[in-house]
Amino acid sequence: MENRQRYTPLILLLELIGVAVALIFLTPFYFLIVNSFKELKYILLNAASLPEKLGLDNFKRAWVAIDFPTVFLNSFLITSISVLLLVIVSSMMAYRLVRRPTTFNKLLLTVLIAAMIIPFQSVMLPLMRITSLFELRGHLYGIVICYMGFGISLSMFLYHGFIKSVPLEVEEAAVMDGCSPYGVFWRIVFPLLKPITVTVIILNVLWIWNDYLLPVLVINDNLTTIPLAVQKFFGQYLRKWDLAMAALTLSTIPIIIFFLFLQKHIIEGITAGSVKG
Repeated sequence: MENRQRYTPLILLLELIGVAVALIFLTPFYFLIVNSFKELKYILLNAASLPEKLGLDNFKRAWVAIDFPTVFLNSFLITSISVLLLVIVSSMMAYRLVRRPTTFNKLLLTVLIAAMIIPFQSVMLPLMRITSLFELRGHLYGIVICYMGFGISLSMFLYHGFIKSVPLEVEEAAVMDGCSPYGVFWRIVFPLLKPITVTVIILNVLWIWNDYLLPVLVINDNLTTIPLAVQKFFGQYLRKWDLAMAALTLSTIPIIIFFLFLQKHIIEGITAGSVKG
């Protein structure tokens, strides 16, 4: 007869704590979704109450007010291009630093890791001057370069730790079969980095998609992203919470779909990292 773990009061207590923590984290989503269907006066009276009726009027008005298709396309282009380049550059850089541990590469690794502890607020003024000097402001490539500069350290650090677990014998066998250095990386090593690649993609997509401070410093009205567009609903004397909630709900939907699409790969990555041999 198989031994089964008994359902003890301690397990019940831990489950209740987990449910309570989950509800706390889901509370902002409740306020977001509920208030996106309510008129402004009802939000101001009681933001926690359920809407009296479900309608899409707020969504329609918010869609037109911020020109949602345009700002969505801007956010999508900036996020997708930045994340793609971060994955390519950081993975290749980490592979080089791991497989060629020279003095210069060790120093470069130290500098990149140290850069992660520098607060963004301390480099805002130098960033403004540099982007103006090299004419990066107001251009798509300018914001992409900035995101690569600020995101390369963490992405490379994650890849660096994962590449250490890749057996060197696999690469040596590929070299003996006549594979070029780039072929070894892209055909042999990079497919093995799938779990950490999914992690890097998720972290950077969530960061870049929801970022407000860097775009407001670098881009102009032609490349307005969703967070910048939502800011238009908050003026000096009036705050249109109804339209802002609807716009934020619209901006959250693509991220939820993106997460559900990668959920299978996230589970596979956790399973692969927990099984040895």
